[in-house]
Amino acid sequence: MKNIKPKSTLLALALFPVLYACDGSQSASQPEAATTHASWQKTAHGAVITLNESAFRKVRLQVIDEEIIRVTATPQQDFSNLPDTLMVTAQPKDIEFSVAEVNGELVVKTAQVSAEVSLATGVVEFKNADGVTLLSEAGRSMAQVINEPGPADADSHSFRQRFQPLENEAFYGLGQQQDGRVNYRGENIELTTYNMEIAIPYLVSSRNYGLLWNNTGISRLGDPLPPQPLPEGFKLYDAKGEPGGLTARYYDGDELKLERSEADLNYQFLSHASVREIPLPEEVADAQDLRIQWTGSVEPTISGEHEFKMYSSGYASLSLDGKELLNRWRMNWNPWYHNAEVDLEAGEKYKLDLEWQPQGGYMRLLQHGPLPEEEQQQLSFTADTGKAVDYYFVAGDNKDEVVSGYRELTGKATMLPKWAFGFWQSRERYKSQEELLGALEEYRERKIPIDNIVLDWSYWPEDAWGSHDFDKTYFPDAKAMVDRVHALDANIMISVWPKFYPTTDNYAELNAKGCMFNKNIEEKNLDWIGSGYLNTFYDAYNPECRDIYWSQMRDKLNTVGFDAWWLDAVEPDIHSNLSFKHRKDLITPNAMGTGAEMFNAYALPHAETVYQGERETDGHKRAFILTRSGFGGIQRTASAIWSGDVVSRWSNLEEQIAAGIGVGLAGMPYWTFDIGGFTPEDRYRYNGDVVVGNYKEMAESEQEEWQELNLRWFQFGVFTPLFRAHGQNPYREIFNLADEGSDTYNSMVEYTKLRYRLMPYIYTLAGDAHHKDGTMMRGLTMDFGADPKVRDINTQYMFGPSLLVNPITEFGARTRDVYLPAGTDWYDFNSGEKYSGGQTIKADAPYTQMPLFVKAGSILPTGPEIQSTAESINTPLTLNVFTGADGSFEIYEDDGESYDYENGEWSRIPVTYDNASGELTIGERSGSFDGMAEERSISIRWIDQGDKPSNLDGNTAETIQYSGSTVTVKRG
Repeated sequence: MKNIKPKSTLLALALFPVLYACDGSQSASQPEAATTHASWQKTAHGAVITLNESAFRKVRLQVIDEEIIRVTATPQQDFSNLPDTLMVTAQPKDIEFSVAEVNGELVVKTAQVSAEVSLATGVVEFKNADGVTLLSEAGRSMAQVINEPGPADADSHSFRQRFQPLENEAFYGLGQQQDGRVNYRGENIELTTYNMEIAIPYLVSSRNYGLLWNNTGISRLGDPLPPQPLPEGFKLYDAKGEPGGLTARYYDGDELKLERSEADLNYQFLSHASVREIPLPEEVADAQDLRIQWTGSVEPTISGEHEFKMYSSGYASLSLDGKELLNRWRMNWNPWYHNAEVDLEAGEKYKLDLEWQPQGGYMRLLQHGPLPEEEQQQLSFTADTGKAVDYYFVAGDNKDEVVSGYRELTGKATMLPKWAFGFWQSRERYKSQEELLGALEEYRERKIPIDNIVLDWSYWPEDAWGSHDFDKTYFPDAKAMVDRVHALDANIMISVWPKFYPTTDNYAELNAKGCMFNKNIEEKNLDWIGSGYLNTFYDAYNPECRDIYWSQMRDKLNTVGFDAWWLDAVEPDIHSNLSFKHRKDLITPNAMGTGAEMFNAYALPHAETVYQGERETDGHKRAFILTRSGFGGIQRTASAIWSGDVVSRWSNLEEQIAAGIGVGLAGMPYWTFDIGGFTPEDRYRYNGDVVVGNYKEMAESEQEEWQELNLRWFQFGVFTPLFRAHGQNPYREIFNLADEGSDTYNSMVEYTKLRYRLMPYIYTLAGDAHHKDGTMMRGLTMDFGADPKVRDINTQYMFGPSLLVNPITEFGARTRDVYLPAGTDWYDFNSGEKYSGGQTIKADAPYTQMPLFVKAGSILPTGPEIQSTAESINTPLTLNVFTGADGSFEIYEDDGESYDYENGEWSRIPVTYDNASGELTIGERSGSFDGMAEERSISIRWIDQGDKPSNLDGNTAETIQYSGSTVTVKRG
């Protein structure tokens, strides 16, 4: 945290007084000291405490496992009203635990952890087996549900739970955020679902415990309030120094059309259809080149760290006292927040300048002020609505065990089909089956490896979204298209939305069962296709509706032979750019409650039903889903998540690193992004009247940056769980991004081949994700938590246990600072140079290479060049042994396509290296599977200082024939 010295309470406290009762006084709903002794009783899986004088009448502790304890605090007399939050599937295990009253506390203790509850206040403290405190509650509170659509249930409240972490403790996880941060200590995070935001409400501490916040509505970490308008935290002055607002100037090009004072810079949402909640002034209603400037001064009412939150699309820049804080662009239809934190002194004026070119987009400037002093180092979760404070505490000896605890609670990650880890080519969109097949055939002719091609949206007749029919003009024979893809040794994924036009038979079937959210139709919220069509989404919270949904997919699409499902817009994005309150209303009521109560969870039951339906229908092959949203438990549904419609800008490229780290630490191993960004700026997409396809159609002045941005994103993408190119025009095929023989083309091809040569390593990481609850994309805190320098690093990560990945995120950069974590030596994968850990180096980053380092002691298995993962089974292996430290690795294999792995049909080859003796031991193989070769050719490469690791065919020391028995090879 930065130095914060608040001098007064927030003005915004009046909006949420009870949740903000943190200044040392007791609020009406804050737990108070009981005048008489609380009572308690032991239960089959823990204990329940009855508090005599507290708004929270009961506190229940449930022992789920030796390392997991659930805490529930309710204002009710019992726990019968608790909803199904969909996330948690685990039931309490039958394990030994004790319950005892000691010095006014009730102690619930297992062999690994204890929870000590004050019988006076209900506050809980967690300790490890040695009695060391891991985490203490700092109080809980509740308030009336506000700012939600419709009346709240009588037993619904807004809840806040505060904790007192230790000094220098860091917090990670929470799913996919787009703010570029990895450590959320002292930060304000809203856990919600949006095009680019995925809430997985699991927080992992640097001290090796986790908290699963068990609520399906919008929740917040840090400030319990949503971001507030500027006047709630600042006095505003216009350009002339007059109080009350900033000077707003509206231009059409360079012509000033309107000047006025404005206090709330608000063009954030639509009210309905395409009508803004706050319309633009009439003076600029017909502006062809609208530009708005806000200028003046802001005077904070509290000293400390203020966070500006600029919700914007179009071009927007924010400066304070002449220093630019934000400069962002987003496509007009997909705005989101961009954040900047600054230390400010109360009573001082700061010149603020905000410039916005809307391009039809949206804008609002909001802020968070400093929290009250007592709370600045606290951790808190706030739920907008719920029935109780409800969370799970998970302890572990390391962060992998903490992630494993999350998977124990919410479900193991399934094994994805092996082909999912190859290269995918996608485009928004292939407009005909000829286009799609032509792209795939071009990859095969050029001998560029590929495993999956994607048919995105709008393959149906224009007026029949949700019909699952194909437009015969452009897709005359979908079955023949799929068969040709398979003949080319590839797979095909198809996009399917939970959206329906009311003119379709599928809508009629669902609507007859009460399955449709028809408010969107009643409001006449037309979509963006053609002149616009009435549409809405189905109720995925209803099991009967989900079964109908799958049956429609099964009968219309699964019968064609598609290999995987792209479940898009599953936030659900019923109508873009409505307020969150309005979006909640559009999915109210639903089968499980209100839209407010279930807001974040839609993607989970939707995906789970498709997964289970396909298993029932096609149980011989692994299901696979790509979904634009997710929630706690999504890993159990054969799903991967992706970072949504990010834009083709360097800033968005950089933010994907932290987003992926957060997803992994929140327990979801399968994540990806659109290489190159989904939507580029117009300077890339259009050249006069030309809609750019191949890069040569782009203005020559833009080609260099476009190619470099895509290349750097591509190099990064090789070392993520799933490797996929996708986006709007310009076209994203390698051969449309660059000419054969160019540096850009050659680098992309070589990195694609590297991905495939690393498949024995990558597929082992995937196997470990299921069998060992492993994490593929690993924040540095997972492996180097003892090194304090890694706690905030947000642009580097480990891909598996061996590879330190350092993407390039600046145009023209040919070096970058790389921190090499302490406690080990590191090899430069490109040059072979060896470095000691614990230092920052200036790493080379030539145009065709990304800095990649390998930990000493790593055993990195690689395979031969192949064109698809189907060729990877039983291939010869090479063990690249990076000397200088002891090491081990277990190579995992299975058939790559069936569910036989669930029944023990898999194998592992253990490999260890003893650096002192120079001996590499390839141990006895465990397990087997149908189709496994009994004998394998295994080559060994010893990597020393100066050897070039990237030359995977060079410097082979020895080749052996391995038949499953232990073999030891000594370094020469």
